[in-house]
Amino acid sequence: MELLTPALQTYPWGSRTLLADLRGDDSPSATPEAELWFGSHPAAPATIEGVGLDEVIADDPADALGVEVRGRYGDSLPFLLKILAADSPLSIQAHPTSAQARAGFEAENAAGIALDAPERNYKDPNHKPELLVALTPFRALAGLRPAKQTLEFFDYLDCPVLSRYSAMLQSENEEEGLRALFTTWISLPRAKRVEVIDGVRGCVDKRAFSGTPDWMREAARCFVELDEAHPGDVGVLASLLLNFVELAPGEAMYLGAGRLHAYLSGMAVEIMANSDNVLRGGLTTKHVDVPELVRITDFSTLVNPRVPAGVVDGACAFDVPVRDFHLTRYELADGAGFDAVSAGPAIVLCTGGAVDCGPLELTPGTAAWIPACDPDVRVSARDGSDRAEVFYARVGK
Repeated sequence: MELLTPALQTYPWGSRTLLADLRGDDSPSATPEAELWFGSHPAAPATIEGVGLDEVIADDPADALGVEVRGRYGDSLPFLLKILAADSPLSIQAHPTSAQARAGFEAENAAGIALDAPERNYKDPNHKPELLVALTPFRALAGLRPAKQTLEFFDYLDCPVLSRYSAMLQSENEEEGLRALFTTWISLPRAKRVEVIDGVRGCVDKRAFSGTPDWMREAARCFVELDEAHPGDVGVLASLLLNFVELAPGEAMYLGAGRLHAYLSGMAVEIMANSDNVLRGGLTTKHVDVPELVRITDFSTLVNPRVPAGVVDGACAFDVPVRDFHLTRYELADGAGFDAVSAGPAIVLCTGGAVDCGPLELTPGTAAWIPACDPDVRVSARDGSDRAEVFYARVGK
């Protein structure tokens, strides 16, 4: 077991205060701090005494990963754990299935596109399902809203510029209707797109939204927020089709392959398959590949992306339909703890208070790497710690 130093990602949408305050660093920070990566992905591996976790695993994969994990996933850690801190919206995006990722990765390799090229879509051959657990109030757009609800929204806005598109959502095949409308909007020339956005904004500004469902008011507020931050961007239009989700601390949501989403603000722990494959569709200055995004998007609706937590003895476990990862959240009172028992590798991440993880002391924003060869490790809140919050990440069964 070793102290794991995360790789800091400084994207423009990051926060100058959330991660700095969590870790007790100078706040505000000199640059926006967006993510801490606790994993072995070659794009930004965490380190142990200055050595990348990917190298540590490669030096002795048997001890690091164990027989079972190597048999299922080869000689690499199958999950990537992060802390994400957003002060402004991330891109509208979706992630590929395993088959799509493998095919895309091989095709771009064959085409000679460098892994660090800005136009590269597939950085690795892995899928990227993800589970997010809020540390602060967290706002997001997640999954396509049922077409019936979106039509109710359009009807309430009574916006002439939207009426020409409503017929697409009245298709007997809901998925095809949503695909047609999203594809139409994302492909509009900029001048036409601005005309539509400005028309919708004018109608939104005229409505009081009294007596309307909460989701409708939030959808309108989100549209205005995105229009002000990214005027004329296709992501502003796409937001009209997506569920607005607000998580309280400790609440979670799961997004599988192909699900359109955009994180808006807040700090959260995020765990995913070990991948950095992102297909973007707006709210970004990065590469946008419209045909590929449309091809990999799942246009079925997502009524509720939230994941209920199963609570046993103070531990919150989040049930997800993939085996690449499993995440448990613990709230530990003074002296309380748990045994980190796993047949494979694990990461223990502290996000509140202070804990002893074997011989290591963890404080907020720090983590321990537990290789498969380590004996069971006791994790407990330090004496005098009012409330310790710990996330225990390992491979699913």
